Amino acid sequence: MNEIFASSATIGVVISLLCYYLGVVLKKKFHSALINPLLIAILLTLAFLLVFRVEYTSYSASAKYLSWLLTPATVSLAIPLYVEIDRLKKNIKAILISIFIGCLTSMGSILVLSWLFHFTHEQYVTFLPKSITTAIGMSVAEELGGLVPVAVAAIIITGIAGNVMAEGLLKAIHVTDPVAKGLAIGTSSHAIGTSKAMEIGEVEGAMSSLSIVTAGIITVVGANLFAMFL
Repeated sequence: MNEIFASSATIGVVISLLCYYLGVVLKKKFHSALINPLLIAILLTLAFLLVFRVEYTSYSASAKYLSWLLTPATVSLAIPLYVEIDRLKKNIKAILISIFIGCLTSMGSILVLSWLFHFTHEQYVTFLPKSITTAIGMSVAEELGGLVPVAVAAIIITGIAGNVMAEGLLKAIHVTDPVAKGLAIGTSSHAIGTSKAMEIGEVEGAMSSLSIVTAGIITVVGANLFAMFL
């Protein structure tokens, strides 16, 4: 099977898309927040690689074209933001302060946990960009000397957790303002969480999209400062 993956430039893409499609079908059938298409796709792909003894390097080489779409997909999130530009202008100060505090909370929590569990500097900086989109987080982790594959895994897990828990958690703590919902989701769980924000509403999706970009910029700067604390 490794030979097949090595000789094909797209079989990894086909397998990944089929697994994601099955995740979408299950989501539509059961209508449960716990059934996340991306999570289902990851689990099915892992199962496929294990059952057929496919090495990750072979799979990665044949699925690389999907990663090329990551950056343009992130940029396209600016579209709902443009639609809500007037609302953004009216609430610009509150929005920027909220995102800034959210980023500080994310990196601060990683610092505290790293102290508690005696992380090495390499492990610590690996998790600092966990709440920003993968395209930016990978670069931050690499620049700071972290473990990029682990950083990617942490970012994806954070996003899936936000996607699954966001709506229920916001209801539990009685957050009803659509701007606040969108900012909370986007700042804490980047693009994967934003897909849930878009399901909740247009305003939520637009504010979450804004949070991805702004939180990414703040974290790029902030991570370099926080990296000096451990």
